[in-house]
Amino acid sequence: MKKIMCKKLNKEAEALDYLPYPGDLGKKIQETICKEAWEQWVSHQTMLINEMRLTPVEPKARKFLEEEMEKFFFGDGSQAPQGFVPEK
Repeated sequence: MKKIMCKKLNKEAEALDYLPYPGDLGKKIQETICKEAWEQWVSHQTMLINEMRLTPVEPKARKFLEEEMEKFFFGDGSQAPQGFVPEK
């Protein structure tokens, strides 16, 4: 099990053992983001897709999700849609 210093969680944690996304962004994520943070993104992305009724095969939706992924990992964070109330 390879460990990395995760940029998202600011701690040493288990590295991803696969390229999670194509291209340079995927390489950057694999090199700097841990499995735990990736799982957090997958949950957040699922919420975005469901709440915003996105169709991930549409180019516009893919571009939006990629921008949100960049914000989530390397920016100010990706926000939930306005009015979203998480289940308890």
